[in-house]
Amino acid sequence: MSSPLPDADTASRSPLTSRMDVEAKRDLEVLEAIAQDERITQRTLATKLGIALGLANLYLKRLARKGYIKLINIQPNRIRYLITPSGIAEKSRLTYEFMEYSLQVYGQARRHLRAVLLPLAAGHTRIAIYGTGEAAELAYLSLRELRLEPAAIFDGNGAQEFLGMPVQDIRTHDVTAYDLIIVAVLDDGPDRLMGELVRAGVPPEKLVCLRREPGASETSR
Repeated sequence: MSSPLPDADTASRSPLTSRMDVEAKRDLEVLEAIAQDERITQRTLATKLGIALGLANLYLKRLARKGYIKLINIQPNRIRYLITPSGIAEKSRLTYEFMEYSLQVYGQARRHLRAVLLPLAAGHTRIAIYGTGEAAELAYLSLRELRLEPAAIFDGNGAQEFLGMPVQDIRTHDVTAYDLIIVAVLDDGPDRLMGELVRAGVPPEKLVCLRREPGASETSR
């Protein structure tokens, strides 16, 4: 049995790391986790962030050196993590930076998608969406702005429903009539996902990224 195709939501789970400093984003994630649960363990933190236990330990020590958290021994083999006032201020700063860049990314994606789809809207082109996460919601809103309804919603990870619409496995794409599939990914490197879709039999000329590649013109795919 073939392995599942990557889910577009998974592929775009961290869409901002390419331009927002990677370490800054990781700092924000760790500070948020500690703010939510001061009893969190290194192992739980590593699982929550999807990183190795040793790497979680390094991040915690780095934040402690910066004065953003305190490490308190409450048992010989148990440490409690407390976010400091400096850590709270840094978390607020990073949250603002993250939100500001998020708005920029979403704005770029909507402008790009509108430039790609506007010439097609008059012909009632059948446009499908691949993905069921936040990026797919953005793609859906962009279609609705042009008075278009998705021809289908595809996914590779077994989602059942998206905004009240049934989700089809991408492997069954050939039984659905569509002219384009919007690949709902917001990061700068969707090559792996695009490659998987092509290997699943989707014609590459029928794939359009939600967000244009850096340096590409506003009307390019």
